[in-house]
Amino acid sequence: MPAQIIDVHTRSSDGIAVTDIPKQIADGLLRPFGQKQLPTVLLYDERGLRLYDDITTRVPEYYLFGAEEEILKSKADEIVQAMHRGASPSADEVILELGAGALRKTSHILLGISKFVKKEIPSASVTYYALDLEKSELERTLSQISISEIGQSLDGTVNTKGMWGTYYDGLKFIQDGGLVNQKVAANLSAVDSIRTISRQTSSDTSDSDSDLPVTPRDTIPPLHIMFLGSTLGNFDRQGASSFLRSLPLRAGSGDTLLIGLDHDNDKAVIEEAYNDSRGYTKRFIFNGLRAADGPSEMRICRHEAFFQSKCGQTIVEPGSGKLVKFTEGELLKIEQSYKFSETDSFMLFTDSNLRPIQRWMDEESRYSLWLLERPLFSFPLLRSPTSPLNKNLGEYSLSPFGVPSRVEWNDMWVCWDFITRQMIPPSMLFQKPIDLRHICLFYLGHIPTFLDIHLSKLFQEPHTEPEAFKRGIDPNVDDPTECHPHSEVPVKDEDWPALPAIMDFQTAVRARLMRLYDDIDSGKLVLSRKIGRVLFMTFEHEAMHAETLLYMLLQRAGTGTIPPPGFVAPPWASLAAGWAKVPPPSTKTVTMGPATVTLGHRDLEEGDSSDDILTHEFGWDNEHPKREVHVQEFKIEWRPVTNGEFYEYYMGAGKGRVDFPASWMEDDDGIKVRTLYGPIPIDTAYHWPIITSYNNLSTYATVKGGRLPSEPELRLFYDKFEAGYEGGANVGFRNWHPVPATTGGERNNGKGTNGGIWEWTSTEFDKFDGFVTSKLYPGYSTDFFDGKHHVVLGGSSVTPPRISERRSFRNWYQKNYPYAWAGGRIVYDTPGK
Repeated sequence: MPAQIIDVHTRSSDGIAVTDIPKQIADGLLRPFGQKQLPTVLLYDERGLRLYDDITTRVPEYYLFGAEEEILKSKADEIVQAMHRGASPSADEVILELGAGALRKTSHILLGISKFVKKEIPSASVTYYALDLEKSELERTLSQISISEIGQSLDGTVNTKGMWGTYYDGLKFIQDGGLVNQKVAANLSAVDSIRTISRQTSSDTSDSDSDLPVTPRDTIPPLHIMFLGSTLGNFDRQGASSFLRSLPLRAGSGDTLLIGLDHDNDKAVIEEAYNDSRGYTKRFIFNGLRAADGPSEMRICRHEAFFQSKCGQTIVEPGSGKLVKFTEGELLKIEQSYKFSETDSFMLFTDSNLRPIQRWMDEESRYSLWLLERPLFSFPLLRSPTSPLNKNLGEYSLSPFGVPSRVEWNDMWVCWDFITRQMIPPSMLFQKPIDLRHICLFYLGHIPTFLDIHLSKLFQEPHTEPEAFKRGIDPNVDDPTECHPHSEVPVKDEDWPALPAIMDFQTAVRARLMRLYDDIDSGKLVLSRKIGRVLFMTFEHEAMHAETLLYMLLQRAGTGTIPPPGFVAPPWASLAAGWAKVPPPSTKTVTMGPATVTLGHRDLEEGDSSDDILTHEFGWDNEHPKREVHVQEFKIEWRPVTNGEFYEYYMGAGKGRVDFPASWMEDDDGIKVRTLYGPIPIDTAYHWPIITSYNNLSTYATVKGGRLPSEPELRLFYDKFEAGYEGGANVGFRNWHPVPATTGGERNNGKGTNGGIWEWTSTEFDKFDGFVTSKLYPGYSTDFFDGKHHVVLGGSSVTPPRISERRSFRNWYQKNYPYAWAGGRIVYDTPGK
């Protein structure tokens, strides 16, 4: 039986397929000298696809295909399970492959899906769509797979179909509800089915179709998109993120993207892969020039392929008839293939609003398959200080640590509402997950109250109604000159405001803040540094309390706290297997110093009368002034102490010497590690950094013959070896849990990440020369200059990058405090230094 092929081309009113390939050719040829190019899509006509198939089967130097096939062949079952979050498949779910090609690699995933369906719901079936440019190739490959042994294995579990068109045609077809109507059409007569499909792929919207049943957009089944072969490398950096942003992946729906990316491998390896000695690649490239003559209907870190003009010549551009002149030796680009370092990959995903769920690499670590989802919220990349202002986004600063924009506030509010309204059940609102903290309900009201107090103080305006609610949350609200961090709160549950009243108040205060931005945008109010400081302070106050609330909720995870709904749950077993294979650093420590370390920055509150607002970097009072500290030579461990290291010590000689960490729990099955998804076996989290108190880690470090680093020592290490948010650091909700720490090795100049924790230092949180108490928030730092608190640096997995990436930011906790997401690494003094 012939394979079903859906024509998804966008068509004109007369039924002709609309394509911009001729325009791409014309635009590329008419570029100035040195910039001429042809679209890469020309390489993949019917003959080009077969020539590419020769490359993948006959050119061993072309490692990309083999590496990807190796991963798919050995990890298909893991990948399929990760795609489904451990849940059963939906009977109507869809797998769409962009640029399917010969389907040899894809067959491994299809077999994995078939096994998964048979195991979970034997009566169900899913539909696989192969999207490609060439209809004849789709017919050939789909027919071959249907009559093969693989096809027989898929029978009844995976239906294979084709989509004929470009990427953009196929994605538009889905966005316009084409898959939904395919499902509707399956229940109609054969004639009506054809009529429905035709309507979706043409401009025919006659009244004769108005009686067709309509299926709501939100009933579309789960969609799993596959984009293999490192094809994304054909886009430039900006084009790649724009394309990924355009994918119809719904946040919180279970939709996923499986994408292959080539690494930034050795130059010689890449050159050999794209220029084989037997000429297969050359024939493939020259076929693209042939296709351009008669197109069908339809860090630099990159490989590029060019044609070179052997003589001066003039050709006629086939679309416009214009003359195109080539000088002798001039290059015409036909192909580019960008490669992706660790930093490139994470920057791409973040900029594309995608969140990695899991990653698989081939045995030689030359290629990766990433499984991604569209998160319900995320934090963008930090803007470069040299980037131009984008008023369309409401940005008010050239510094990523300046005045927060409307967009940043919206991101934070979505995050805050997600935590407070979707992860805390009503039964927990009046609970104290940690005795030292307030009940959960307190934080819902405290945040808008804090904001309202400071807006009223700033403009000498009345507070937002209702007054009765504010008095119930913060007794200092009647005096806007006072703002104490330890306000008294009601003792009895019935004395607290009702949740609807808190939400109404929150809405009113947020609206008040947006009116302030309206006044700034309209010119009614001039944005001063004083206003900017209030906006910075209230924004980061909310961010820090979100983290506090989450490590509180961690203590009730599995017994009350709702795991992050809408985020794909971690496939623990598969992740742990991958973590266990990561090789340790070649040496356990690195020697640093002697050196002079610069701490802090210049941000004196007295200077807020200045009109310098665009480039100013705000901070809290304990970040000012900039100062220099000298450190002696020392050795510091590449990675923080792990759960596994601490566990081995605790179960051996450590009992009675160190405390049982609050991040652990024990039940009938042994010791487990707490996560917001519930407790997991310590073997799963064995390589994560340990989260425990300063006292615990300091004792452990002493037993090992070392100590915890000072603030300047840890800062010196971070400056040289931390990769940061753009380098893939586990902050900003990339995960809801720690991950193993990494070191970058030679390829990334040794830069890695600490796994997503704050790190304890031996430096007491206290005054230093030049410290000036904040007038806006007097007790922020000074209340904790008591000899009991220690500085922590870094950032946890849920710390917004605005905080974790500000080099001068200093956090602190009481040294016996067991709940904060803080760990640490060991330092060893160098003898005689």
